[in-house]
Amino acid sequence: MRLFIFSALIAFSMLSIKAQTQPWQGKFEPIDNMITPPNTYRTASGAPGRDYWQQRANYKIKVKLNESNNTITGEETITYYNNSPDDLSYLWIQLEQNVNKKGNEDFGGINNNVKDGMTTRQMQFLTRAIDFPAGYSIKHVKDSNGNNIKTMVNNTMMKVKLNSLLKSGESTSISIAWSYPVTDRSMYLLSREGYEYFPADDNTVYLMAHWFPRMAVYNDTEGWQNQQFQKLGEFALEFGDYDVEITVPEDHIVAATGLLQNSESVLSKTQRKRLDAAKKSFHKPVMIITKEEAEANEKQKSKKQKTWKFKASNVRDFAFASSRKFMWDAQAVKLPTNTVMAMSLYPKEGLPVWQEESTKAIMHALEVYSEATFDYPYPVAISVNTSNIGMEFPMISFNGGRPKNGKISPAAKQGMIGTIIHEVGHNWFPMIVSSDERKWMWMDEGLNTFLHQRTVAERYPDFNSVTPKTIVPFMSGDKNILRPIMTTSDSELMSQFGANFYLKPTVGLQMLRNSIIGKELFDEAFKEYANRWKYKHPNPADLFRTLEDATATDLDWFFRGWFFTTDHVDMELSQVKWFKVYEKDTNIEDQNKQSKVKIEASSKNVEAQTKDFSGGPETITMNTTPDAAYGQFLSRINEPELRKQLSGKNIYEITVKNVGGLVMPVTIEWVFTDGSKEIDTIPAEVWRRNEYEITKTFVKEKEVKEVNLDPNFDYADTDMTNNSFPKTESPSEFDTFKNRKGKS
Repeated sequence: MRLFIFSALIAFSMLSIKAQTQPWQGKFEPIDNMITPPNTYRTASGAPGRDYWQQRANYKIKVKLNESNNTITGEETITYYNNSPDDLSYLWIQLEQNVNKKGNEDFGGINNNVKDGMTTRQMQFLTRAIDFPAGYSIKHVKDSNGNNIKTMVNNTMMKVKLNSLLKSGESTSISIAWSYPVTDRSMYLLSREGYEYFPADDNTVYLMAHWFPRMAVYNDTEGWQNQQFQKLGEFALEFGDYDVEITVPEDHIVAATGLLQNSESVLSKTQRKRLDAAKKSFHKPVMIITKEEAEANEKQKSKKQKTWKFKASNVRDFAFASSRKFMWDAQAVKLPTNTVMAMSLYPKEGLPVWQEESTKAIMHALEVYSEATFDYPYPVAISVNTSNIGMEFPMISFNGGRPKNGKISPAAKQGMIGTIIHEVGHNWFPMIVSSDERKWMWMDEGLNTFLHQRTVAERYPDFNSVTPKTIVPFMSGDKNILRPIMTTSDSELMSQFGANFYLKPTVGLQMLRNSIIGKELFDEAFKEYANRWKYKHPNPADLFRTLEDATATDLDWFFRGWFFTTDHVDMELSQVKWFKVYEKDTNIEDQNKQSKVKIEASSKNVEAQTKDFSGGPETITMNTTPDAAYGQFLSRINEPELRKQLSGKNIYEITVKNVGGLVMPVTIEWVFTDGSKEIDTIPAEVWRRNEYEITKTFVKEKEVKEVNLDPNFDYADTDMTNNSFPKTESPSEFDTFKNRKGKS
């Protein structure tokens, strides 16, 4: 570089240093040192690498539900495929039911405070004064030759010490016999599964999940999963095929993951005929079991048993529901590459809203999610009504929301439909795009809520849906307790995890889609991520890299701020200056004459200029450029033409301060004196050299009456009172009181 150019740059940089008086925070630096580095397993593009591998586990299970004592007894054979490059001397098995053992009550101790005025149920959650049996009894663990295998249980995990080394590329089979007491869901907090008892007719609905010992994940980034189940962080599981036989009372109806294999043995001829009709009904559900039939079934209390057989391919889990109370409806949903049976099962207590809305909500979720990612690949999608929760599993979900005496408020109905959409949507994230919920809850809840809210906005436009404004109260919260999104699942406060793991990632993705990247390009990138990682185990780095790779956009600044910090958006429009060009004693045709052009005000009232536009434009002097300023350039700007182009125009210089710390694009709304409006958007990169304050100049034909930042509330700005010029004065508490008194 030439010396004189270098010297000029030094002088310029000294001016820049003086301009920024606060420390540089590197908000636009790469996040490479904050995420796992790429390798041959996971590429720098965010795609699985050439050496990517993952384990697999197939299950054959026979299980019996004993309604008289609410116990479940089973035997399973797991065929485990070691696709890793490592030889394994032991395996880890998940035993989630052990979290409910009283001896493990510290696990999932969400609310440990005694307070005045506690309800009896809250005290039960806290003290477990009414004890109940819980946790696995493991009868045996054997290898394929029938030999016992030594095990060691560590709370919710069981170590299986193999009798022989499981080498890379080989498989092994182990058999486990087990039982446990099914727990009453009303007796403890965060009851994701168990039974619900209905005193009025002395019947029970069983929601069977986490019901069998399941293989833990062994992968390239962590080795064996090593985080205990503590109720908030959910599951990391391997894909496999399931062959399951479920023995229940003869008058029970079973809904489960997978396809029913023996309908002729467990369904009546009438029920099978109706189910066949439902397979051709694309516009409305067909009742497989009516209200009258379900009520008659409730009274039987059969002591006989029957066995339901299901098969499921390439799923990461298996759940089922069983009861004699179920009504059942179903309809077909046609997707571009698959036809799915959408089904709902519910007790009469769910009427009428469940019969009216549940299967319809499944259909909407299947259609919108499939369009946004990939077609739902499984044969069925089932929604089962229960109390208080929404919980997801492959092909089946347990969803709360019930009317009282047949009536439901509009808000409760919205909540019920939203829950069904959300839990059905979990089939994509994490049931197929299989992130580690136990470690990163936001990767499944946040991505799923993003599409859940898109489904609500598109298919239920009259419902409330999440927008950037939704997250403002959380973002404005106490920084002493707020945690970044990139916080492991069980480390978040119970009071915060909904906002931090569900809503904040949702709003972040909405910003990327609607305001930063654009819908078309973002949608392609999001679909790319979903398809790259379906039936695989992505990490946060894989999502971040894919979104950048598929959009050709550097988003590290966004990921750094939104996911790794608790900064918030608060931009302040601190000043707007108005200039106007007019010429005095200047012959613009005479380019040889040295002249001055003034950008001048009609008023010298400086105070007025700082508050509004009433003082008119400010005065500056625009001089003819001296030859020395061109350096070695021999050409010259056509200064008379430039002045001509600016003549009569309005020049506005705006200053924006970054008060909240989170950088975002700057959207400016100009409101002109004739009532018209115009929008300008400055990319977030404008903050690169000064992370605290920026200045930008605009030329407008019309005179401006008002300037507003973020007029459409795209960026969750936590304080809109400092976003306008002239400043919008908020009424004082006295004025508010006086106005209220005047209306009384």
